[in-house]
Amino acid sequence: MYDRQLLLGAKRNSVLELSEVQRYGLDSYGDADYVSIYGMPPTDWYAKGIRLLGRTAVECTRDRLADAIGQDVALTLATVSPAARAFVIDPFVGSGNTLYWLLRHLAAARGIGFEVDATVFQLTRRNLAIVESPIDILNADYAPGLADASVATDQMVIAFIAPPWGDALSKTSGLDLRRTTPPISGIVDFLFGRFKENQLLCAIQVHETVDRMSLTELTSRFDWSTRRIYGLNAPGENHGILLGTRGWVPGRRSQ
Repeated sequence: MYDRQLLLGAKRNSVLELSEVQRYGLDSYGDADYVSIYGMPPTDWYAKGIRLLGRTAVECTRDRLADAIGQDVALTLATVSPAARAFVIDPFVGSGNTLYWLLRHLAAARGIGFEVDATVFQLTRRNLAIVESPIDILNADYAPGLADASVATDQMVIAFIAPPWGDALSKTSGLDLRRTTPPISGIVDFLFGRFKENQLLCAIQVHETVDRMSLTELTSRFDWSTRRIYGLNAPGENHGILLGTRGWVPGRRSQ
């Protein structure tokens, strides 16, 4: 089996051949085109020169999920006038595919992603240049990287938050949002402080089962929140997003 363990083990830091990408999708999900990114199946993106590491192929948000997230974020922002000029942040950008789809659904927005791994950063910057994406990718930690970001106080800030889960996902209690690396609450608190003058929307990637206490602790920080799960995989393997706002509530226009 050409499975997740292999791509997070021996092949973790290897640039994959097309056959390896397809074998992973076929063996793990019964779909050779599972790792579709930037709106293309593997045969198409590989032919254009796009390349992924083993761990990125496993951890990236594939097109169907990234598209669904982008649609839900756009719908949430539909009643807010500053949404058209949003500043979109991905603190753990990886392949950049979610940020790519967010900007497809928010055409006038500006996007910035942060990646601390130099190899992933170089590949992602190259990949996004191939698809002519306007996303800015920085080889930096998000906290110092955002220190000098120029954002007007009347500009909507959107953050897609998907830190590494590590051992935060339990088969019994689900995803503990306090045990991601770093904890999601710390990321949210940082964003609240950094953008305290802005309306903020956080789109946090979650699993279909979430530790209830960790969910309650996190959602208590927001003015409004909702959770969406996308039935794209087999039961027990689905992801979704927790949407949370600070400084506004969807459906209520600013006065």
